[in-house]
Amino acid sequence: MSEKKDRIAILTSGGIAPCLSAATGCLITEYTRLVPDMEIIGYLNGYKGLLEDNSIIISEEVRKKAKCLQKYGGSVLGNSRVKLTNVADCVKKGYIQEGQNPLQVAAEQLMKDNVSILHTIGGDDTNIMASELASYLKMNGYDLTVVGLPKTVDNDVIPIHQTLGAATAAEQGAVFFENVANENTTSSRQLLIHEVMGRHCGWLTAATAREYRKRLKKKSFLPDILLARERWDIDAIYIPEMGIDIDEEEKRLNQLMDSNDSVNIFLSEGAGMETIVSEMEAKGEPVMRDAFGHVRLDELNPGQWFAKRFKTMLKADKVLVQKSGYFARSAPPNKEDLDLIRKTCAEAARCGLNGQSGVVALDEDHNNELRCIGFQRINSGKPFDIHQKWFEDMLIDIGQIR
Repeated sequence: MSEKKDRIAILTSGGIAPCLSAATGCLITEYTRLVPDMEIIGYLNGYKGLLEDNSIIISEEVRKKAKCLQKYGGSVLGNSRVKLTNVADCVKKGYIQEGQNPLQVAAEQLMKDNVSILHTIGGDDTNIMASELASYLKMNGYDLTVVGLPKTVDNDVIPIHQTLGAATAAEQGAVFFENVANENTTSSRQLLIHEVMGRHCGWLTAATAREYRKRLKKKSFLPDILLARERWDIDAIYIPEMGIDIDEEEKRLNQLMDSNDSVNIFLSEGAGMETIVSEMEAKGEPVMRDAFGHVRLDELNPGQWFAKRFKTMLKADKVLVQKSGYFARSAPPNKEDLDLIRKTCAEAARCGLNGQSGVVALDEDHNNELRCIGFQRINSGKPFDIHQKWFEDMLIDIGQIR
């Protein structure tokens, strides 16, 4: 019987971002160029597929045509949110049996599949899980190289300068609001709230606002009728890193509502989250959380919470809350992202073949150099720097700060 050959495995995990399919395709293309005889497999639906022994072999036809994946959003391998160290959750969801250890089940599956290089494409949670898995395998005498690729539209991973998919999400959020902004013509005293993804970090909201205003500058407007530029501009940007002086904002926004007959707010979904959760818990209302303990923001609905308060405050005749999250995160990557994805995958494949584990990304502690960052340095919750000149200038320009 011939000895089994080592394999390369790829999985995508967490929420989707405009890079997962493209990064999968770029890795397949790069390995096909470097080691055409080495088999590549994909675990379906992330760590769920790894636990359930659900994988596919990447066929020769797919390997030859993998470049076409660079044009697609979503994840061609499928995603899931699984925390390998949350035993109870894995048992509850049926991924493992009572008494089993998810890390052990995953490790044994990787050994059974003869995987020597595992690529995890995901956010901080995904790559922290990859680190736990690599450590467990090493402790049990199995040598596995794990190379993560960082995706998250929030751009909030320490110490990474820019995560894959973030630039596209900002651009697509701006495109989304270009259409939504036209809704201000459907009513007098209209309040439009654009809710943008960003649990603890306001980067995406700020970057989306910047992209939207760049696009706004290219448009023509007319005075005296409803096509004045002021009606289409942003009036307020609320993100988790900034407090909101409700009294001051009430005065300022009421003046804008009186003069423009509309107000446009860009709201990070994490802005005011602690206040909302505290209110719910004080009322005895359940706060739903995922396997990682994160509040499920879709069910919390911060946009509606703000809408109720601002409707009264601004005497709005109509309020519309629109979320760009799913629209933005499911897009295919733009040129800026695709360039970064290609470079990242080339370096990730090199690291994989050299047995170097970590997360390949632009390292802020090393002049934003693209390099393999040790898993121990990867962490979540990087705040957006609100003192950057471009952001402060934007807040001054819209009148939010003086």
